[in-house]
Amino acid sequence: MLGYIIRRILAIIPVMLIVAIFVFLLLRLTPGDPAAIIAGDMATPEQLNRIREAMGLNDPLLVQFFTWMGRLLQGDLGVSLISGTDVTTMIGQRIFPTLNMALLTIVIAVMIAVPMGVVAAWRHRSWVDYAVMSFSVLGFSVPVFVIGYLFILVFAISLDWFPVQGYASPTDKGVLAFLDRAILPALTLATIYVALIARMTRASMLEVLGEDYIRTARAKGVRESKVLFRHALRNAAVPILTVIGTGFALLISGVVVTESVFNIPGIGRLTVDAILARDYPVIQAMILLTSGTYVVVNLIIDISYTIFDPRIRY
Repeated sequence: MLGYIIRRILAIIPVMLIVAIFVFLLLRLTPGDPAAIIAGDMATPEQLNRIREAMGLNDPLLVQFFTWMGRLLQGDLGVSLISGTDVTTMIGQRIFPTLNMALLTIVIAVMIAVPMGVVAAWRHRSWVDYAVMSFSVLGFSVPVFVIGYLFILVFAISLDWFPVQGYASPTDKGVLAFLDRAILPALTLATIYVALIARMTRASMLEVLGEDYIRTARAKGVRESKVLFRHALRNAAVPILTVIGTGFALLISGVVVTESVFNIPGIGRLTVDAILARDYPVIQAMILLTSGTYVVVNLIIDISYTIFDPRIRY
């Protein structure tokens, strides 16, 4: 196991290097000039050239790449071309709202979706099963911003249970204040992942419930709840864990719409603002952060397989 973990960690290096090269070339070979955005519409060619020179944009691509990589290896993500703020500081200010929202969303989704999928498989071809599958189709079909505005209309405006928008840090404002403002966006995001996880749980459980050891456990008089959640669910957990882990990685990088609807100052909105402004250092840092998140989450998922399925060994 230790050797496998070491090999996987070492494999991250070439993967991240390829991602860095791709991101660097992609941003610089696409149309657009950050110097023109900074200087404004009335800038003269001389002013644009001075700005490009100060930013190092006039240097050859190879020089720009190795300069950027050298700083990156020292932990320096650069400085925003637009605001002049250190990129690490900008990400540090925005990462915790997104991370807190992602954790709350995935907890809600797992707590709702896994029991739903288990019950749907247990009551296969019953009205419960059809209801879960219908919800899964609906959860995939409705855009997330529609769900968000619907929740705002019902729970924030009509019932006045929660604030319409905003974010409260759990460390500064307290956990209750955080939950008060985070429940609606978390439920909005969780709707999609509940549908996905419930569907995967149902499919995995249907495969396991037909196995001989399940019939043997029932023949021995084991309680049905123990058969479902201890014997069947544990052996069906590998694909479910994969979906949950991938969903968490997607939440870290893909909450742009929800953060915009609920006015949450997370990294999703930071990424959009950086793309619109052609802010190369911020865009590069965000893509590298997203790629690193996927790699680490996949490593954790692979390691967790051995916990739920003893047959898997590395």
